[in-house]
Amino acid sequence: MLTKKPLSTIEMPKYLPAVSDEEIFQKARMKDVLLLVENLVEREERTVKMIIDCLYDVGSVNLINKKFKPRFTNRLLKSIARLSKPAFKVVALYWFKKNCPQLITDWLSTKVRF
Repeated sequence: MLTKKPLSTIEMPKYLPAVSDEEIFQKARMKDVLLLVENLVEREERTVKMIIDCLYDVGSVNLINKKFKPRFTNRLLKSIARLSKPAFKVVALYWFKKNCPQLITDWLSTKVRF
């Protein structure tokens, strides 16, 4: 049977890393940047959809041209890519909203560190 220690006997670690005021300030400001980027993505959803649309058009054609050389197969796959575009856009928008604000914030954070 496990016995609980009274609160007075709980051992505290002897070393606690010191967090400077500057580090706290930097983390708070980067959290603000994350919230601003999330807000930007929500307000500019139409713009994000248009960017995804353009990237899909260019990326699907380039991928098909790179992987499939026969002309008939190439044309068939390009038509399939056009048909699957709406489903891709839904998934891509969900992924973008979930992941890109944090990715953008992390990238911006690396640009201001020296």
